[in-house]
Amino acid sequence: MTFSVTVHPHNGLFEAALVGAPDVRAIAATRAEALAALESDIAQRLDQGELVALEVRHRGLAGLFGKYRDDPTLREICEAAYAEHTADQPE
Repeated sequence: MTFSVTVHPHNGLFEAALVGAPDVRAIAATRAEALAALESDIAQRLDQGELVALEVRHRGLAGLFGKYRDDPTLREICEAAYAEHTADQPE
């Protein structure tokens, strides 16, 4: 598995942190040691549970995006709305 991590100097040491999970981090004397410690921490966490992808449905207007893209009447509704809008425009 591949995880995105950040590594940066921290008070004379190096800190490696899992992107998106600020509590999953390791601090060590060298960059390599910080990465190794973080890798070990992640491995231990995976041994205790499982890594899953969770999709949360959109709510509100975001939940409507793309919902009707395959509806054949949508094109007719759009064309009627555009025609009405164009008819209302002064020449």
